[in-house]
Amino acid sequence: MIVETLSVFPEMFEQVMATSILGRARKKGILDFRAHDLRDWTHDRHRSTDDEIYGGGAGLLMCCPPIFEAIDDITSTGPAPHVIFFTPTGQPFDQDMALELSGYERLVMVCGRYEGFDERVYTLADRCISLGDYVLTGGELAAMVVTDAVVRLLPGALGDENSAVEESFAEGLLEFPQYTRPASYRGMEVPEVLLSGNHGAIAQWRRRAAIEKTARLRPDMIDTAPLADEERAYADTIRADSD
Repeated sequence: MIVETLSVFPEMFEQVMATSILGRARKKGILDFRAHDLRDWTHDRHRSTDDEIYGGGAGLLMCCPPIFEAIDDITSTGPAPHVIFFTPTGQPFDQDMALELSGYERLVMVCGRYEGFDERVYTLADRCISLGDYVLTGGELAAMVVTDAVVRLLPGALGDENSAVEESFAEGLLEFPQYTRPASYRGMEVPEVLLSGNHGAIAQWRRRAAIEKTARLRPDMIDTAPLADEERAYADTIRADSD
């Protein structure tokens, strides 16, 4: 997969993209990452990418010309990209969207700064994404989050291919509780079933524990989770007890 970012601070990406799963994915050739400097498409001596807002208002707004020219150049060669802008008005990012994005051959993520973008740049977007109802200084962190969530779903990116399948949200539930050595620590014990070696019993315990955890911590997810009738009744009991 090719992932490209367009930003006034392209240097922010290199450390993250060279570390851990993302770094290994690049070394394996699974991820081809490129960070573009938006200032390369400016034409004044100050390399300006922003200007005052028409009609007045606090702060500065990112201008159309550099972004349009950059997208024209970046998309003129190679596979057709899926162009993403980050904005508070965008579609909330979640695991289902990460899975969908992992199916694209090429992503181009445009990172805003200041008070955001001139509204006209959104005509370039295939998708607008929001990470949540809060404000970040710039879109670079959002692009890193999306890249991490997407790349870990690519075949070969994780050491254990089952890891992505068993993670939180993969089946509409939070991930079941997990433990490692020691089996007993400060009076807290690992559930006996996990030490039994009975893989069938372990699978049943994990499923029930995931349902319980989701019902307690994210009851909003239970309504849409794919549960059998007995499981839903159990989840409703847990949710009722938590209220």
